Amino acid sequence: MLTVDFDRLDVGVGCKAIDIGAGAGRHSYEMFRRGADVIAFDQSESDMAAVAEMFDVMIAEGEVPASAKARAEVGDALRLPYSDGAFDVVLMSEILEHIPDDTDAIAEMVRILKPGGLAAVTVPRYWPEKVCWAFSDEYHANEGGHIRIYKASELAGKLRDAGLEVTGTGHAHALHAPYWWLKCAVGVEKNDNPLVKAYHKLLVWDMMSAPKLTRVGEQVLNPVIGKSVILYLQKPA
Repeated sequence: MLTVDFDRLDVGVGCKAIDIGAGAGRHSYEMFRRGADVIAFDQSESDMAAVAEMFDVMIAEGEVPASAKARAEVGDALRLPYSDGAFDVVLMSEILEHIPDDTDAIAEMVRILKPGGLAAVTVPRYWPEKVCWAFSDEYHANEGGHIRIYKASELAGKLRDAGLEVTGTGHAHALHAPYWWLKCAVGVEKNDNPLVKAYHKLLVWDMMSAPKLTRVGEQVLNPVIGKSVILYLQKPA
């Protein structure tokens, strides 16, 4: 389940890319498949161990070009261990809403992006996220949870102030917004609720089968209720 359109980031063979806050690695895997030299970066040692194992599996299964490289590294997004301008592409997906000092995290992202390089930042969209917070404190008020809700214009302003140009925007995961509203309404941990189980089954079927009906339907609904907002960016040359 990808949030970012990697065609808009020109990710391909020879591209040096980093996925900051990689988590389970879904975006890192896609960049690896496209032939990039990828670093999956996250503070979770267990997540990065699992991502590194999957990189090895992808190589063994012949899923990536022979020239592609990938590694998983553990660290702090506020102190990235890379030189200035080290990457052609930098991704931060669904991470800034967790970081108290988001300004410093953005500054680090900009620092390691080369002049002329491309980036994408995604966060939960303002009004679908507001609905989740209204229904449930449990959804966000926990260790490592969401500490803020961004308006797209606010986030764009922070990124511009840090030295990036906003080249485009998008929305994703419209089918997931009602699922999270439902979970928040009945209780985030109540996964055995019949409605939650039924909706989750629908989402899994959609991800595995990708039927045209739901793919087209989500594209139509994304501008209206897409759960994530994506900002596409470039660092001036």
